Amino acid sequence: MTKLTGGQIVAQALKSYGVEYVAGIPGHGIWSLTDAFLEEDSQIPFIYTFHEQSAVHIADGYYRVTGKPMAAVTSIGAGASNTVIGMATAYTDSTNVLVITGGPPTHMRGHGLLQELERFTANSFPKVAEAVSKRHWTVSKVEELPFIMQRLFSSMLTGRPGPVHVEIPMDVQAERADVEIHELAKRLPVGQAFPDPAATNAAGELIKSAQRPVIVVGGGTITANATEEVLALAEKWNIPVVTTWNGKSAFPEDHDLFAGSVGQTGTIPGNAMASTSDLVIAIGCRFTDWSASSYAQGVSFSIPPGKLIHIDIDPQEIGKNYPAEVGIVADARHAVAAINSALATEETPARTEYLAELAEKKAEWETKLASRRDSDRFPFTFQRPLGALRKVLPRNGIVVVGSGNAQGAVKQTFPVYEPRTHLTSGGFSSMGWAVPAAIGAKLGAPDRPVVCIVGDGDFLMTAQEIGLCVTNNIPVVFIVQDNSGFMSIRGGQRKQTSRHIGVEFNHPDGTPYSPDYKALGEAFGLKSYRVNAPDELEDILREAVESNEPALVEIPTDRDAAGPWVPGWWDFPVPAYIEDERQDEYREFREREQHL
Repeated sequence: MTKLTGGQIVAQALKSYGVEYVAGIPGHGIWSLTDAFLEEDSQIPFIYTFHEQSAVHIADGYYRVTGKPMAAVTSIGAGASNTVIGMATAYTDSTNVLVITGGPPTHMRGHGLLQELERFTANSFPKVAEAVSKRHWTVSKVEELPFIMQRLFSSMLTGRPGPVHVEIPMDVQAERADVEIHELAKRLPVGQAFPDPAATNAAGELIKSAQRPVIVVGGGTITANATEEVLALAEKWNIPVVTTWNGKSAFPEDHDLFAGSVGQTGTIPGNAMASTSDLVIAIGCRFTDWSASSYAQGVSFSIPPGKLIHIDIDPQEIGKNYPAEVGIVADARHAVAAINSALATEETPARTEYLAELAEKKAEWETKLASRRDSDRFPFTFQRPLGALRKVLPRNGIVVVGSGNAQGAVKQTFPVYEPRTHLTSGGFSSMGWAVPAAIGAKLGAPDRPVVCIVGDGDFLMTAQEIGLCVTNNIPVVFIVQDNSGFMSIRGGQRKQTSRHIGVEFNHPDGTPYSPDYKALGEAFGLKSYRVNAPDELEDILREAVESNEPALVEIPTDRDAAGPWVPGWWDFPVPAYIEDERQDEYREFREREQHL
């Protein structure tokens, strides 16, 4: 037993449990904790962010690349509250992040001390955190901390990933007790969740009898490191593969069997193949509204009459949005491996006509993409910089993508080939996520290029964090597609209501307003560029990527350049006072929703 303060316990536990970085702002609520990070036994590199939200996003991006948790620490009150968007993003996308916040001293709870939320109950912030975390703890005394620290990691490292949160009161951080740091290896369950053989055998029988099967890979496929098993299943049985938002990069997009993405901003071949499938094999996929076109029959999926094999680590997801012929609760890698084993001696079907149909639809889609991806209009389309970037970025390069038009354009236009090379805030679609997440991704993959692709509206949410790349020597390339506004929102408003409000960045006379992003990058100390003509684009991107320095590339983007195509559907109600074809379309597709 050793006499340790609460801060020392946390710092030494993080070091012992393999945490390589901590990010945050050392506000007064965690001074005793951050002081412990400076001690010889618990020194961990600390990334000082400019906003607490960004600390959580950095840890999120780091996890998505490495599969290992990182910690974010913040103060009491405002600092703690700023972590909510980060935790919600990680919670929705099932990523592991450890969030540690300070709390009021135990003897001061409920007195309304500086930054305490206490009108409903004493110290109410933990109630906020509960809604956006996989597990939450509030510490009452120093002696509890060794147990709580190993429980935090046990929660993160088992089952469905998600953020965990612990609030440590200021006095608990400072006081000490005779304690022992628990050995984590002896506190974790051994092994992973293997599938029921009866279920995998039943899945194999369905695959053998299917005429038009499709594999849908979600983010859980990547988390489980199941990509090789999925590739083997697809190739053995000649099954087309489609991806969700977070499933992108789970299957090489230059493979003949890759069909594209599904959903509202999916691809035409992706939706076409999935919606006409007689068997959908879903792996680590939640069937969100964006990926399932709000469950409208025949748009992205037709379940039923199509049958579903649904593999997920979380039993709550199976049967939630579609009925499953076979539901398999298991680690995705082991489940797909078991199915492959069950089918190993079976003869491979040729599916000649089916695959010819896929190739034809992909060729049509390529022609459609080329009209925008290869366009030399200036300011650029959203897709044009993506074609140029793909030419200069290595195959294993990582792209981290913001929300809105940039997110959809990358999903449709930018091919990726290896797991964990495409990161995006899928289910929560958080603006401001991409810039700090790209920094976390580079911390996790220091030997691979990392490029952050964002619209200007998204960039401005957390633009200040580019300074971290200079102060910590983190060479991320930031591509800012500048169209002076939240144009994805404007596009939706125009479609649904014919009018728009509050989405264009304008001067009082109505002319577009835009900061000088090149000058902004230079002011923060980044190597900065502005593309002024189409023939400059590829050379500038290549120089930025190959410089191995923090860099920013400002790319003027046409406000009225069409954003991503919308081959699917999204249930967004049209105001009742609008009575035209949009109302008719909404009613038609609403009636086709199968989950109601």
